Amino acid sequence: MSTTPSHTVAELAARFGLEVRGDGTRAIGGVATLATAGADQLGFLANPRYRAQLARSAAGAVVVRAGDADADGASARLVAADPYVAFAKIAALFVDRPAATPGIHPSSVVAASARIAASASIGPQCVIEDGAVIEDGVDIGPQCHVGRDCTVGAQSRLVARVTLVERVGLGRRVLVHPGAVLGADGFGLAFDADHWIKVPQLGGVRIGDDCEIGANTTIDRGALDDTVLEEDVRLDNQIQVAHNVTIGAHTAIAGCAAIAGSTRIGRYCLIGGAAGILGHLTIVDRVTITAMTLVTHSIREAGEYSSASPMQESRLWRRNAARLRHLDELARRVAAIDKGSSK
Repeated sequence: MSTTPSHTVAELAARFGLEVRGDGTRAIGGVATLATAGADQLGFLANPRYRAQLARSAAGAVVVRAGDADADGASARLVAADPYVAFAKIAALFVDRPAATPGIHPSSVVAASARIAASASIGPQCVIEDGAVIEDGVDIGPQCHVGRDCTVGAQSRLVARVTLVERVGLGRRVLVHPGAVLGADGFGLAFDADHWIKVPQLGGVRIGDDCEIGANTTIDRGALDDTVLEEDVRLDNQIQVAHNVTIGAHTAIAGCAAIAGSTRIGRYCLIGGAAGILGHLTIVDRVTITAMTLVTHSIREAGEYSSASPMQESRLWRRNAARLRHLDELARRVAAIDKGSSK
């Protein structure tokens, strides 16, 4: 049975510094989209393409920008500079997740040298190895593995089936989603005449406060130094972060991106889905890399960068691809013509 409390529109406005237009006494008990919200739910309008839904929405209240505050529609309005940010803060009030129960589930295996705070919760079938440290208020879900010399910072949560292999340090309030693997060997190999020799991966992984790591994402430990995520880095699902990568604070990376070893990514960067970044590069602060872009050289100036071709009708794409094979020949002919005309 849900125990999520309701809040009046006026209470939400006061709590988050918003302006009320309309009935401030209306009670709000949840959140939903404009199209599906009911009279006791809150919606939001951040994208102008959904403005037509505002007049038809049955939401009890809607978070809008000032320009939409007096648009058609009977619902109360909460006016915000950024409706999406305001909605995210309000929506957090309605998360109905039971509080974790402190203690260690009897099916879990905990090494004698591990240090676990009394307020931490260790779920079913977990393994906590030698030297591990689990700090205050940590919630470790079922079937997680916390390896040797790993630290899980206060108030962090490992949802389920998370693996911290070894020498992984999580800061405070870190959220790691199911299936993520942190601290596995980096892909370090040396070719000796006719065979590969594995390079030992002796570093670790350091994750800053307030980071979020998506499902089935992998972050390899460093060869010598650590792989580092600074504070408030947000990683989507199925991302590969190779050994000795550094990702600056407040950077967000969408799903299926891959970052090769020893690359340094700055602060406040945005990296789109399925982007690829080659190794040993430097990307400065406040760079946006669009989806499916391949980054082959360092980026020294802030801005937006793309390399992926836009979608085309297949027949046209094949013709263009065939002509692309002759691009070098064409460039040489143009250069020869220019050289001849300049004489």
